[in-house]
Amino acid sequence: MTGSLSAQDPNSNVVRTVGYVGHNDLPDLDTEDLLKLTHINIAFGHVGNDAIVTDHLNNMTEIARLRKEHPSILILLSVGGWSAGGFSEAASTEAGRRRMAESSLAAIDAYDLDGIDLDWEYPCYGEAGIGADPADRENFTHLLRSIREAFDARGAVDDRHYLLTIAAGADQYYIDGTHMDEAQQYLDYVQLMTYDMRGGFQVLTGHHTNLHTPTGDLFRISVEASVNLFVHAGVPRSKIVIGAAFYSRMWKGVPNVNNGLHQMAATSGGYGPEFTELHDDYIDRNGFRRYWDDEAKAPYLYDGGTQDAGTFITYDDKESIHWKCRYVIQEGLGGVMFWEYRCDRTGLLLEAIRAGLASGEKAAPSVS
Repeated sequence: MTGSLSAQDPNSNVVRTVGYVGHNDLPDLDTEDLLKLTHINIAFGHVGNDAIVTDHLNNMTEIARLRKEHPSILILLSVGGWSAGGFSEAASTEAGRRRMAESSLAAIDAYDLDGIDLDWEYPCYGEAGIGADPADRENFTHLLRSIREAFDARGAVDDRHYLLTIAAGADQYYIDGTHMDEAQQYLDYVQLMTYDMRGGFQVLTGHHTNLHTPTGDLFRISVEASVNLFVHAGVPRSKIVIGAAFYSRMWKGVPNVNNGLHQMAATSGGYGPEFTELHDDYIDRNGFRRYWDDEAKAPYLYDGGTQDAGTFITYDDKESIHWKCRYVIQEGLGGVMFWEYRCDRTGLLLEAIRAGLASGEKAAPSVS
C-alpha cells in the first residue's frame, strides 16, 4: 500500500460542509437543513474489545429517510469522542487493527454508511482518562493504513470508495502525537477541531474558535495557526476541514477591563449556552452586549457594564462563520465542519456556512 487512495470521495471536488449529528438527534434533521450538508458525521460509535461497538445507537433507520431526501449526501459513523477509549489498545497489535478494520466494514454494511470518522482524543495522551502509550504515534498510522486497505479491498469489489476521516486536535500536541505526513495518505480529509481552543483548562478569557490570533492573546492559537501547523506537518490544504462551534464557552467573575477580553477570571471557561439560547436570551439581551474582535474575526459577549466583574462568553455567529468560509475559499481548504447540529435550532449558523461557502468574496453579512 503506497498511501494513494484507490478511488476518490465523490464529493472531493466540492467544498465540504460536514455536520456532526448525535444519533439521538437524527429525527430532528429536517430537509431544509439536510440539503445544506455534503457530509454527516453521526456521533458516536464506541470502541470495545478492539472493535467498533454500535448496539447503543438509536434512530439509525433515519438514514434511509436522509438518503431519500438528499441522495448525494455522504454519511459516516464517527467513532470515539472525548473520554472514549479503546483506540490505543486496538491500534497496538496487528490483530487489533484488523478487527477494527473488519468492524468498520460491518458498521458500514449494517447501517448503509459511506465511511468511518475516527475521533481518537488523542493519540499519546491520556488526559481524558483513556488508555495511551508513546507507541500510539506510530500505531495511529498503522491503524489508518489497516482500515484504508480493508476499505480499498472492498471498494475494488463494490466499485465504490469508502471514506476514512479523522477529527484532530487543533494545536501542537496533536502534531507531536502523530505522524500526520504519513497518516494523511490514508485519509480523505482531516477535520480540525478548531473550537475549545481556550476554555475548561484556562482561567484567562479569550476566544475559543477564532479565525486569527489577535494582539494580546498569550495562547496564540487560532484557526489560521492550526491550519499552518497541519500544512507544515504534511497535510495538503485540500484535505483540511476547519471547525465551527454551535455552542459557547463562558467565564464568570471577569474584571470589567477591555470588555472582559484577555482577563483573569474567577472560573475556568466551562461550557456556556448553545447558540439557540444565545440567540434567544444573551446576544444584546439581559445585560449582555455583543462585541466584535476584528483582528480575531470573532464575537464575544460581556455583561460587566458598570460592575466590577461580569460574565464573558465566546462563540461563533453569522459574521465569524462568514470569515471562516472566506478563509476556506481563499486558502483552498477542504471545507467547514461544525459541532453540533442540535445546538442551533434557529438554523442561522448552518445557513451562514452555506451562504459563505457559496459566496466566498461577498461582504460580511449583518449580524441582526
